[in-house]
Amino acid sequence: MLWTVIAAALVFIMHLGFATLEAGLTQSKNTVNILFKNVFIIAIGIISYAVIGFNTHYPGDFNGWFSIGSMIGDLNADGGDTFGYGGVGLAMTGYGDFIFQAMFAATAATIVSGAVAERVKLGSFMIFATLLVGLAYPVVGSWHWGGGWLGGLNGGNGFKDFAGSAVVHAFGGFAALACVMLLGPRAGKYVDGKIRPILGHSMPLATIGVFLLFLGWFGFNGGSVLSADPTYVGLVFTTTALAACAGALASIFVSWTFLKKPDLSMALNGILAGLVGITANADIVSPMGSIIIGLIAGVIVVFSIIFFDKIKIDDPVGAISVHGVCGIWGILACALFDVTDSGFTLVGQLIGVLAVGAAAFIFSIIVFGILKATIGIRVSPEEEAEGLDIGEHGQEAYPDFAPSSR
Repeated sequence: MLWTVIAAALVFIMHLGFATLEAGLTQSKNTVNILFKNVFIIAIGIISYAVIGFNTHYPGDFNGWFSIGSMIGDLNADGGDTFGYGGVGLAMTGYGDFIFQAMFAATAATIVSGAVAERVKLGSFMIFATLLVGLAYPVVGSWHWGGGWLGGLNGGNGFKDFAGSAVVHAFGGFAALACVMLLGPRAGKYVDGKIRPILGHSMPLATIGVFLLFLGWFGFNGGSVLSADPTYVGLVFTTTALAACAGALASIFVSWTFLKKPDLSMALNGILAGLVGITANADIVSPMGSIIIGLIAGVIVVFSIIFFDKIKIDDPVGAISVHGVCGIWGILACALFDVTDSGFTLVGQLIGVLAVGAAAFIFSIIVFGILKATIGIRVSPEEEAEGLDIGEHGQEAYPDFAPSSR
């Protein structure tokens, strides 16, 4: 129980990591907007998870596809200090389970936040994020963690996604892809068939963000053991760290080779790629397996970011590549690197992750499309040029360093 709530606190720190990473990789004139969205996401994520999400995510007996839950009640109804909630193996209370899972819930919307940064209308994003985290995420999550239909894959062995390469990361990545396709690229990003980089304003902030995410991931993966079982907690910490570091090294060398310079943003995304890749399988792979998974993720993320840029999918932080593409890789790696002989197959794993990704993509296309057709999803060209901090919030992140308008 104590380990679970510590892990929940570590996952909470990840939201600060997302905020600083997104802010650092975007222009200074949009910093307040980025930070505001991240404040809103964690707030609406936890509240909506209490009101509807938790009991939708874990509905008990249902048809395996869809069941809307109600507000949480007394999660200490079994006594709280007994093993009535899940038995000795789980060894936590209902409240411990809720707060750990609630910290996960907002992550999907945070992934989208970075991808649509610098041109999305604040109000439209807030509506979309609320529906994504309050309804879509727990419904899709119930397919796997709530005893849904994914349990029948892999010859009945069940779909393997230990801590959410698909259910959290690929879900957020494919939701982000749908939103970016509807939103369009930032002004000036693609001109006369050429890609014009729009540089982030603070690489120190971005680096701080990634190290915070790395730290928080020990709770994200380690907490997903759902107890302080010594057999698994140390293993999961080790495989998580090895994959992250391998991802960093791979992205450093690949980007240095192909881009001719050692790119810090690619190195940072390599760490995250390795982390996303290991999230599905951290408890079933060997240390060497985790290194290979991280290395491949680090290679994938570089070419994926370059690919999406070439087809004019403008993702300022690389969220679609890190979470969506590398999320798929992490799910497939369960079948390739499993040392427990649990019977996971490439076909079964692929069916599961594509179903999760398709659900996120379709939901986002519909909801964001409705918002686009009604209240609009993109700020005006004038507001985009001036910066969303002034246009949406009437305040600046760095007023002492901004050009004076007086």
